[in-house]
Amino acid sequence: MTVRVRIAPSPTGNLHIGTARTAVFNWLFARHHQGQFILRVEDTDLERSRPEYTQNIIDGLTWLGLTWDEGPFFQSERMDLYRRAVQTLLDKGFAYHCYTTPAELEAMRAAQEANHEAPRYDNRHRNLTAEQKAAFEAEGRKPVIRFKIEDDRTISWKDLVRGQVTWQGKDLGGDMVIARAASSTEMGQPLYNMVVVVDDIDMQITHIIRGEDHIGNTPKQILLYEALGAIVPEFSHTPLILSPSGKKLSKRDGVTSISEFQEMGFVAPALVNYMTLLGWSPTDPAKELFSLAEAAQDFEMQRVTKAGAKFDWDKLDWINSQYLHAMPIPELTDRLIGVWQKAGYDTEATNRPWLEQLTTLLAPSLTRLNDAVEQARVFFTQDLTLGEEALAQLQQTSVPEVLTFITAQLKETPELTADAAKDLINQAVKQQGVKKGLVMRSLRAALTGEVHGPDLIETWLLLHQKGIAQQRLEKAIAKS
Repeated sequence: MTVRVRIAPSPTGNLHIGTARTAVFNWLFARHHQGQFILRVEDTDLERSRPEYTQNIIDGLTWLGLTWDEGPFFQSERMDLYRRAVQTLLDKGFAYHCYTTPAELEAMRAAQEANHEAPRYDNRHRNLTAEQKAAFEAEGRKPVIRFKIEDDRTISWKDLVRGQVTWQGKDLGGDMVIARAASSTEMGQPLYNMVVVVDDIDMQITHIIRGEDHIGNTPKQILLYEALGAIVPEFSHTPLILSPSGKKLSKRDGVTSISEFQEMGFVAPALVNYMTLLGWSPTDPAKELFSLAEAAQDFEMQRVTKAGAKFDWDKLDWINSQYLHAMPIPELTDRLIGVWQKAGYDTEATNRPWLEQLTTLLAPSLTRLNDAVEQARVFFTQDLTLGEEALAQLQQTSVPEVLTFITAQLKETPELTADAAKDLINQAVKQQGVKKGLVMRSLRAALTGEVHGPDLIETWLLLHQKGIAQQRLEKAIAKS
């Protein structure tokens, strides 16, 4: 048997971290078993589905490296297939037309609530006569189509994550609507549980891996598989991603769509690495950094936890920093150029070697790509704002003389190299009779406007190559 799994997002919003994590698990499972990963877009919600969301989903999966083997398939283009399946259930007596009005349903729910009963449809139109149907149609009622669910039926399956799961038919809310209202001669739009089952049968899906919030749909879908004479796939219901406080994740927790993670400066290999660890543990618990291909070799559903997985921003930041620190400088430079250009920095006016030098300087301190915007500001802006600590440093005794000496010597230095810069600092210490720390701090304050930062010598060289080091030293002398 060839393993076939699918990810089936709805384009009613951007690709969210929860859906993306489900896609990761499906992809890893397929690759582990040399199977196939299928993309299906569940766009039957015509009012809320948007083409821009579809594109966001496709772009997000592509960016994460979750390549699919078949698709994307669109449910909106497969309505005839669903309607034929619904008609099959009608013909076999597994489904029927239900004429209950919204007002009647509301009255039914109100009575159940008053009696402290669980809400459910009471199957009142399951066995209508031809005369009763004709009377309802004469009133102008448009029927939905309901699938019969027997109260005494027991539905069980062996979940690859949760073990044996059992539901009773009486707990499923009565006969299930599988198609919207239209007329007695025209079928309305088939609904979620129906179309999902038809798609999975048609696409020969062998394993369904999805979030535990879908577990209530599973017994209903198993009944539909059986009624349509199909093999029931194996199910795996993965834990939800939780907020740090243990509640269901929401926008209020600062969790965003995949495209927004990208905008925040996370790189795809790091984000997908982190998502893999949200609810799954590798054979080697000490191993936290791995590629998709490495994870696929080790991935089994039995190592997926039942408990919810708490989202940890610190852990994600740490993983992202490890990928940035290990990234080859040319590749990291390419990524930072895009970040810098988006921030309005003119990278076109600077040569590639200089940009790679700057990347090398900043790389060890990066957690996210966007960190490089603020860290690189002093290298791309002409006007420098002095921080309070820097201004205080420049106003210390002997600082004007030190900077004046270095500025004068710098004019006599044909080419500023690392060795030449170190020599100038040592000369200033000796000639001015001050400590080396004062010279270093004063230089940094003058050149960057701060008293802390990356390597001073490399910073000085980069600013000198851009022709702005001398100018900043002279301005600092005027303020000291």
